[in-house]
Amino acid sequence: MKPRNLAIFLISSGLVLSATACGGDSDTGAKGDVNITVACQPAKSAPEQRKAWDEDVKAFEKAHPGVKVKSTDQQPCFDPKTFAAKLAGGQMETVFMAPVTNYADVMSKGQAKDISASTDLVKNYENIRQDVRDMVTKDGKVYGVPNVSYTVGLVYNRKLFKEAGLDPNSPPKTWDEVRDAADKIADLGDGYVGYGEYGGGNVGGWHFAQSIFSRGGEMVVDGKAAFNSPEGKAVLQTLHDMRWKDDSVGKKVLIGWEALMQQMAVGKTGMMLGAPDVVTDLVQKFQGSKDEYGIAPIPEGKASLTGGEAYMINPKASAAETEAGLQWIDFQFNTPGKGRHDYARGKANGEAVGVPNNDYMGDSPTGKEIVKLREESAVLPVEYYKPYVDGAANIELKLEPAKAQELYAVLDVPMSAVLTRKDADVDKLLADAEGKANTILAKS
Repeated sequence: MKPRNLAIFLISSGLVLSATACGGDSDTGAKGDVNITVACQPAKSAPEQRKAWDEDVKAFEKAHPGVKVKSTDQQPCFDPKTFAAKLAGGQMETVFMAPVTNYADVMSKGQAKDISASTDLVKNYENIRQDVRDMVTKDGKVYGVPNVSYTVGLVYNRKLFKEAGLDPNSPPKTWDEVRDAADKIADLGDGYVGYGEYGGGNVGGWHFAQSIFSRGGEMVVDGKAAFNSPEGKAVLQTLHDMRWKDDSVGKKVLIGWEALMQQMAVGKTGMMLGAPDVVTDLVQKFQGSKDEYGIAPIPEGKASLTGGEAYMINPKASAAETEAGLQWIDFQFNTPGKGRHDYARGKANGEAVGVPNNDYMGDSPTGKEIVKLREESAVLPVEYYKPYVDGAANIELKLEPAKAQELYAVLDVPMSAVLTRKDADVDKLLADAEGKANTILAKS
């Protein structure tokens, strides 16, 4: 799960649907047009991005005579509170977005259309990384077109590294190095936090998963909790010692996803785990300085939690709607220089272009073209993200476990405990969490 997200959109808005969005019997309008609804129009609070989207709709309709596109502007684009209900109720758009956390559930319940015979409508589909395509494939059938894939890394403040006598071009590669760097940054004075972490809101448990994967541990194996392990204990013990021995993680327990980014943007927090789009939010949403942030691969790098999204087709869509929907996905999300990948336009609109927040095309010809266009229009210092780009490509991707959100809520408890109680018993905390997690998993 990523509350972004990916982190891309800004506010919630009303939902507008046509009959065909809900898979109505007819795919044509009064004049014989094919009508489709598409998700994720930018919110009115982002006027330039919304204008660009609307211009893309007009350009798409001109290039595809007879196709009419109606956009829905629910923001954030993915709302975990309503997503399952919309799917179950058949109220999803013709073209809808699903985050990687929901791929398996959507496919297993038949809530996305099998598009195996139509992937050629997405011209660059074969350029999408195979491991990313595999995530939307079940029993040999394709159910979506990925357009975002990323791994979690270490976001750090280069300015604070310099002030603390650390080399910003050589970020920490191990958790011991993270602890050492955090200690030095915290020593800069009152209010400085070397390493920021969460203790609630499911985000604490989510970061626990990121950390245990990076150390080579597992969350769930064969349907049972596997985090009560040496790697899991190391996650909690390190955090406990950074709080109570080093005093390098701050005294405030952070709950919501944005809380740590807000703290990071102020300029007194040295490091945090996060995907590259954290930098986008720090600069664009929280007014942080674009010259201060670097990104490195996740410490240890045994594996990294992956995130991403794919666009899927409503299973009730007709053949004509399906064709138009896939053509829209191709146009808006998978073509270099158009739609999402029109970086020159993004730069002109004041977007924080340059963050390597999407590697779903890998080093394919399309992937290389996307990177080239992004760097040509970059307003952010792309050289500060090179450690991440170089390192992330070789890290094993890990999907979130079954019942992820429920497990994260369970693991919030030990994460909060080691940050708030000097006498926290790591072994007992993990044993208690293991029991609760196995009860949850047994109901799967």
